[in-house]
Amino acid sequence: MSGQGAYASPPCMAAEVDPTYFDPLGTDAQQARDVARWRRAERTRLAGLREGLGQTGRAQVSNSICGHLETVLAARGTLRETVLAGYWPIRGEPDLRPILSDLHAAGVCIALPVVETPAAPLVFRRWMPGMRMLRGHWSIPVPPPEAEVLVPDIALAPCLGWDAGCYRLGWGGGYYDRTLAALSPRPVTIGIALAAARLITIYPQPHDIPLNRIVTETGVSGERKDPT
Repeated sequence: MSGQGAYASPPCMAAEVDPTYFDPLGTDAQQARDVARWRRAERTRLAGLREGLGQTGRAQVSNSICGHLETVLAARGTLRETVLAGYWPIRGEPDLRPILSDLHAAGVCIALPVVETPAAPLVFRRWMPGMRMLRGHWSIPVPPPEAEVLVPDIALAPCLGWDAGCYRLGWGGGYYDRTLAALSPRPVTIGIALAAARLITIYPQPHDIPLNRIVTETGVSGERKDPT
């Protein structure tokens, strides 16, 4: 993509949206606060784990994940005009832009998430290789406002951590959970993660929504039934 290098891993403050957040629907406010503190510590640890791979290690992980993801999508029969929501990699996240470009060339409609309103569900704007990108929320590159808004059939979600129940630990902004809760029908959701970032549990809270499966550099884990 033209100009991709200028957007590599921009600063992101998603983890700082609300560091004292706890779910008011939880039955035990103190327990929710304890989980929030634990998650903050795990985010720091897991981000360091990813950073420790180095540029070469992250590239190898990304290539392996792209291969496994291609197999998963082929098995689902992902066809032309299917809308697949990807993401722009930040802070060492696996870089899936090569497979997104390949899928676009095969006729799949690719979208990227955009924060149009803070603390609200994401919207998904159509993305094409080489298109003009703008700096969005947290300086993440996003398609311009005139790009078509799409509703995803499949959504890829980067994970800092994950567990066998397909629960995802992200940066803490809550955007993916808000978005999945608002979408009907809900898209098939695929978490993208490091195998070493698997946790015994993320201690799911009432607002946490599990994904359908997790794809790592070693394969596919923790599959749940696709939405119908």
